[in-house]
Formats: sequence, structure tokens, C-alpha cells
Amino acid sequence: MIALAESTVGVMSIRLLVLVEGDSDANAVRALADLVGCDLRVHHIQICSAGGVTNFSQVLREFARAHPKARFCGMYDLAEQQHVRRALSNAAVPIAAQDSLESFGFFACVADLEEELIRALGAEAVERVLEAQDELVSFRRFQAMPQHRLTAVDQQLRRFLGTRATRKIRSARRLVERLDLDRLPRPLVQLATRMLEVASTTPDPSIEQTAKRLRLLAAAHAER
Repeated sequence: MIALAESTVGVMSIRLLVLVEGDSDANAVRALADLVGCDLRVHHIQICSAGGVTNFSQVLREFARAHPKARFCGMYDLAEQQHVRRALSNAAVPIAAQDSLESFGFFACVADLEEELIRALGAEAVERVLEAQDELVSFRRFQAMPQHRLTAVDQQLRRFLGTRATRKIRSARRLVERLDLDRLPRPLVQLATRMLEVASTTPDPSIEQTAKRLRLLAAAHAER
């Protein structure tokens, strides 16, 4: 099974699978769990990088077979929604063409997670993350390239983060760590809400308070 072998919880005890496209997304969701006070091991939540959205079908099918009582949710890029629909259908989830993927626990980034995080934080905050990683000078050189000079800075940042897989993975956690709850992008609010729904089965006032705050944020996003 793709990536599930690299579990932070006992494979047989998984209560919730959070499925994402790549390692940078998985790193961001782990940082999100820390931000909202959700201990993944204690609450038996597995973050799984599928190694690409086209692998969602295999992961979900095998997971549903191995853990029929467990729940799953995930995050994807909006342009890839047809792959997510196919994956749910292949996992024997009764989803109709008109059904919202959100109702099945899968939440979309408009372009990708990096774009969501850059928009939430603002360019200056993202540049401070690059500076902390000793990559700001490299970014300035990237900006000076003729093909990038006239591009908006947020698009420059997005492209720069994607030029190296290791940079994208490392930056994902640090960008999430710079956020507070009120600035979380919509898909991260929704994923955090799902994780805390599972965590809330164990009484914990701090988790319950954070879950309530996230529900309010999710409602505010829905009204925009």
C-alpha cells in the first residue's frame, strides 16, 4: 500500500486517514495537526502521501478494504477533482456526478497548497521563511531572471518553491507554522476540523475549544 507503511501510528489502529497528493502536502498537514493541538499518534490519525493524485484510487481502495470501519478525508488541487471522484467510486463510495467532494471529506486548493499558503501569509512573511532557510538570496536571483521579472511576486514565490522538491517539503511545514487559526486557508480549516472530530471522541477541553473555533472559521469561509 502506497506510503501507509510509513505510518506514525499502528497500521491496525488507524481511525482516520488523511490523504494528500505529495510529501510537501503531508508535511503541511502534520504541521497543521501540531498547530491545532491534535496528537496524530494518540488519536490514531494517519497522514498519507499518495505520490500523486492518480494514486488516490489505489490507496483508498486498499485502505477501505483493510480498515472498513475507519474514516478518510483528503486534500487535492481543484484541477484534479476528476481523479478524486474516480478514487472514491473505485473505493465503493456511492458518489453521484452532482455531489460535492466536500461532503465526502475531500477539500480543494484552488491552484495548489503553496498558492493557498502564500495568499494567507502574504509575500513578506513567505520571504522571511526563505530567509530563515538561507534561500532568500537564491530567490532574489530567481526574481532577476528575464522570464520572471514581470511576474507578480506571489507567483514568483510559488514557482520558486516548486523548483526543488526538498525546498517545497521543508517550506511547507514552516509556512504553516507561521499561521494562526484565523488565517488558515479554507482547505486546511476543513481538514483540521475533520481531524479534531476524531480527536474529540476523547474528552479534552482544549481540543473541544479549538474544534468550535474551527467550525466558526469554516462557516465564515463558506459565506465568502
